[in-house]
Amino acid sequence: MRITAIIPARIGSSRFPAKALALLDDKPIINHVWQRVQASGIFGDVIVATDSQLIIDAVTEAGGKARMTAADHPSGSDRVAEVARTLDADIIVNVQGDEPFITPAALKTIAGAFTDPTVQMASLMCELVREQDWQDPNVVKVITDLEGNALYFSRAAIPFDRDNTTSALRHVYRHIGIYAWRKETLLRFVSLPPSPLENIEKLEQLRALENGIPIRMLKTDFEGFGIDTPADLQRAQEYIKKEQS
Repeated sequence: MRITAIIPARIGSSRFPAKALALLDDKPIINHVWQRVQASGIFGDVIVATDSQLIIDAVTEAGGKARMTAADHPSGSDRVAEVARTLDADIIVNVQGDEPFITPAALKTIAGAFTDPTVQMASLMCELVREQDWQDPNVVKVITDLEGNALYFSRAAIPFDRDNTTSALRHVYRHIGIYAWRKETLLRFVSLPPSPLENIEKLEQLRALENGIPIRMLKTDFEGFGIDTPADLQRAQEYIKKEQS
């Protein structure tokens, strides 16, 4: 089974322009990401997909691989698919370009889902233990069926605890936005128009569910550390200092 990791990274960002090139411990964020993914030893190939020559230069000068893509992709999945179309690969793993602390264990977990031949698409989830996260619309929640397939993703506090039993958090997880597909499923996914629930929640994974593509959810201890703002970068710098001390 040929597994390739593709890391989408665009130069534009409304909250943090050129964040892929922002320095974290004297190294661009994007280089932290691809080097961690490559060091996991799981993938036959690791490629950064970007719309910026500056990002390509940063990656290739550090010894990585990068491909130029169109600038007008509506999502990271579309950018990943542009590169995936040209590859001889069975499984495509989309690792977000702003996750500099992604772990080998998390990557092995999502890649391992495809030992089951029925799995078409997979993603990660971690325990949701704080009620404030459950109520936070910036934290995406997922609930699954008894076999671990996603039933629904939402920014809302799901499931609704009608009787106030305090047990709701036992049945909901925090979604970690790392995806993997069989190549043909990815290409089908990006060919579909945005779906009604996707447009309401602004969550592209709902397009898969609304079109009958099951998403196998895997539990992980990795909680995600996406860098979306300069404040997130500062938190990441402090995290590294603590690790080094």
